[in-house]
Amino acid sequence: MAAILVVAVGALAQEKEGQKPLDAADIADGMRLYQQKGNCQTCHGWAGDGRKTDSQMPDGPNLRETKLNRAGLVLTIKCGRLNSQMPAFDKYAYSGDGRCYGKSQADLKLYKTRMPDPPATLQQREIELIADFMIAKIVGKGPMNHAKCVEFWGSETDVCKEFPK
Repeated sequence: MAAILVVAVGALAQEKEGQKPLDAADIADGMRLYQQKGNCQTCHGWAGDGRKTDSQMPDGPNLRETKLNRAGLVLTIKCGRLNSQMPAFDKYAYSGDGRCYGKSQADLKLYKTRMPDPPATLQQREIELIADFMIAKIVGKGPMNHAKCVEFWGSETDVCKEFPK
């Protein structure tokens, strides 16, 4: 009964935000994009906890503690974060049409910290899939532990061995 209530409340929250309920295939696609094309784990860690996988990359914040909602995540992935190392994944983010914070490429040069190029650009649907994956598996989920690790990956994996059972 409690599981049905949780699913119903989650579905209502998604509908309220103007989004259809999350589909398992979409979450899997979002996870793949997070890990591979977006390469998000190099700065944010595979679990989104800020434990990056590449010491050469900037320190990304712990996304498990972020207060951003889906719309905020989509905007941040699309436009990056001004005056930070978070890149914009939208190919045309600062092309001069003002789609991102009303800024152009020339405006970005005024900031002390330059936004790096992303490892790849993403289409709007791909950005939304990453945001949906993050909502389903990362945002607000608290610190990673063994049970959450197994749930995150869908089965016992080597990375889950670092967490006590």
